[in-house]
Amino acid sequence: MIRTLDLRGQVVDYRTVVPRAPMDVEHAVELVRPICDAVAQRGADALREFSARFDGCEPAHLRVPTQAIADAEAGLGDELRSALIESIRRRRAVAEVEARAATLRAEPAPGAVVESRAIPVERVGLYVPGGLAPLASSVLMNVIPAQVAGVPSIAVASPPQAEFGGLPHPTILAVCALLGVDEVYAVGGAQAIAMFAHGVAGLCEPVQLVTGPGNIYVVAAKRLLRGKVGIDSEAGPTEIAILADDSAEPRFVAADLISQAEHDPLAGAVLVTDSETLADAVRAELEPQVEATRHAARIRTALAGEQSAIVLVDDLDQGVAVVNAYAAEHLEIHTRNARTVADRIGNAGAIFVGAWSPVSLGDYSAGSTHVLPTAGCACHSSGLNVNSFLKFVHVIDYSREALLAVASVVETFAAAENLPAHGAAVTVRRGQGPRQAPAAEAARPAGVSR
Repeated sequence: MIRTLDLRGQVVDYRTVVPRAPMDVEHAVELVRPICDAVAQRGADALREFSARFDGCEPAHLRVPTQAIADAEAGLGDELRSALIESIRRRRAVAEVEARAATLRAEPAPGAVVESRAIPVERVGLYVPGGLAPLASSVLMNVIPAQVAGVPSIAVASPPQAEFGGLPHPTILAVCALLGVDEVYAVGGAQAIAMFAHGVAGLCEPVQLVTGPGNIYVVAAKRLLRGKVGIDSEAGPTEIAILADDSAEPRFVAADLISQAEHDPLAGAVLVTDSETLADAVRAELEPQVEATRHAARIRTALAGEQSAIVLVDDLDQGVAVVNAYAAEHLEIHTRNARTVADRIGNAGAIFVGAWSPVSLGDYSAGSTHVLPTAGCACHSSGLNVNSFLKFVHVIDYSREALLAVASVVETFAAAENLPAHGAAVTVRRGQGPRQAPAAEAARPAGVSR
């Protein structure tokens, strides 16, 4: 069901050793280009056409009526309502900590103040998938950090579902209601990203930033429209890596590999271990656990794919090197002294420490984000968080004395770059005291113009 990759005794480029699922975004860009162009040119008519073609239904209302959102919340069972509220509480608690250091002030010299001011994006469009799984959890993962960041205008889009009369999945709508979001669109796929980027007259104002996971066509639309609108990332198929030694519980490891393989036939599931005994035990656990799941065919495809493997290494040091190079979206540590090992990891979207911190906890209720970098991008990118919805603007406020104290530095630097006017803009201020207002101007009553 899952291949073995033996790296023992080898010194190779670990970044390329464990392959990922193929994902030709550039090819998909050409497929979504006419869709995005049509939305820009024909607006709501194009959205309805593409809903009928791709989602198998044409929603009666592209913008979901507020009553439908309220009805979805009212229809929640008590157990699910409690689970959603607790997950929202935990994610908000973590987001509020993220926001505490949003604005910073430095004084590199007396009278020289530089402030890093955090300013929320004015309007964001949040995409919530609704294909193989209606990811209601993605609503709270997108909305809460945006709210905590102070974004004043938030819109959500999710595909219409024929099963629910052309509305998005009711649990998705219910979470929107619990979070106080009433601008929700029954629009999916590339056309949703185009709607957010271009805006649609009489329906949806354009946004400045689009976030949220989606299929390859959503990713392609983000790539195509980046620049017209900001994006969070180009997220590919989900992936899990587990670094484990012989102290790991095989049942837990197998269950966690399966949990992410359940997402998508292209999902990656990778176990890195220095224990052949553990590898054999996990392999033995996979078959009965997969057989017992609802989505066994999808899971088998993912585990058998080239993107999944049991990777054998010489020791924990090599294992750490492999997972750091792989830079997994989700990384679990099942070793002795798991927290110490976790501290050696620099590249991962999120790190789950020990046997009692499975990825599925982070998917819903840990308080962490589950919108994470994939395809090795964790080596340079972060998961979606409060800062994702903030612009950081430097505010420079120098006194005359502070400028003159550094004037020669600026002039010298400008001369070295052959930009003399840059230096002159400082030189002209030398010996110049504060400007005195002319007597007539100073005497003019407030509010009187020339």
